[in-house]
Amino acid sequence: MLLFVFIGVLSSFKSKNNSTDYLLASRNEKPIMIALSAVATNNSGYMFIGVIGYTYLHGLAVIWIFIPLMIGDFCASLFAYKKIRIISAKINSQSFPETIAKWSGKEFKFLRILSSIILLIFLSIYASAQLRAGGKAIHAIFGWNEIVGVSIGALIVLIYCFLGGIRASIWTNTVQSIIMILSMILLFFVALGFHGGINNFIKSLHSIDNNYLSLIPKNSIENPLICLALFLFGWFFGGLGIIGQPHIMTSFMTMSNPNDIKKIRIYYYSWYSIFFVFTILTGLISRVIIKNHIGYDPELSLPILAKMVLPEMLIGFIVAGIFSATMSTADSQIICCSATISNDIFQKSKKSFLIAKISTILVTFFSFIIAVIDSQTVFSLVMLGWLALACSFSPIIIIYCLEKKPTQSLLLGAMFTGLLLMLLWRFFNFGNEIYEAGIGIPAGLIYYLIWKKLTQ
Repeated sequence: MLLFVFIGVLSSFKSKNNSTDYLLASRNEKPIMIALSAVATNNSGYMFIGVIGYTYLHGLAVIWIFIPLMIGDFCASLFAYKKIRIISAKINSQSFPETIAKWSGKEFKFLRILSSIILLIFLSIYASAQLRAGGKAIHAIFGWNEIVGVSIGALIVLIYCFLGGIRASIWTNTVQSIIMILSMILLFFVALGFHGGINNFIKSLHSIDNNYLSLIPKNSIENPLICLALFLFGWFFGGLGIIGQPHIMTSFMTMSNPNDIKKIRIYYYSWYSIFFVFTILTGLISRVIIKNHIGYDPELSLPILAKMVLPEMLIGFIVAGIFSATMSTADSQIICCSATISNDIFQKSKKSFLIAKISTILVTFFSFIIAVIDSQTVFSLVMLGWLALACSFSPIIIIYCLEKKPTQSLLLGAMFTGLLLMLLWRFFNFGNEIYEAGIGIPAGLIYYLIWKKLTQ
């Protein structure tokens, strides 16, 4: 944990004490650092806490989340990442809302303000989920109140983000990404040996129930293949929704060269695939070692498994891995919010650098408060934040890539259509039918197609 602070301090020595450097690292970051940082940012406490718990409950069918997510994410990288970097540099934007407001050469002031409000609300909720994941881990391992873990995570993130801005975030995220994947691999193989090897592991999985290792579980649902197709459709848009995640897109805005995207893609998807495979394997082995019982919280499976199979020193390494996952996302989100406050809320301020640093303190504190008072699960909080951002901003980015001169009213209509339908779908609990991203993002695009038809 002190290593993260130390890296943040080191990054501050390279700081140029201006807002462009604080918020975008002077657009001069290396491909491998951006790739590993993006993996860490994208795969947050949701992987260590949420996906592990989901795998514990539902078994191998969790792979159907990974496959469409990866495909959607990859499709997004083919047309959006490089373009966002080029456009943001061309218009000299320092934040995500400024980029989408000035993309076409004009400035859509109303879009800039409303997108800033949406970003601040839902990124703060999203960041709070990361801090809460760290609190859960601390509670499971040490028995301390969750507020202690939330406080530790918030304080460390605040220190290195305040000192080094997005450069500190990217540098620490790179190290955190390595710690995350090594800790997950370590825990799986030690747990495998603890359980008696691969043969015992497979035998135990088969004994749980007939559906646990089934890719298409046999249950009372009619037409399971149609259901699977709808599931894949929804989660494909979940992956595509990465282009609506300002904290991730901002990382790509820091690329030193837009043509580095090919290298970044190789590093990113290789690391991402390895991490997801071992996350699923760890979730599976946690089920055979930790017996399910009434009242058990499956989101605590990873820290509890660590306590059962590892010596104290290595448990500490796993805790570092969990905090790496949570902080690597929270820091990017906090810096992104700081950029929005200093650059979009207080536009044309001569003190934007100072405002950005003060905003870092305020956003961290606000996310801390949400994490302390909100009782929802980490998975639920992450999904709400991710979905709101994806369904608001993804249609806008896609429209920009398809339409040379979109109007502000078109972009606002697509944004609100996607966000509103997603929220209604979630409010009425229809997410079990189709994942909300598969409703919100297509709705925004359908709005665009109708507009296109009517204006021709």
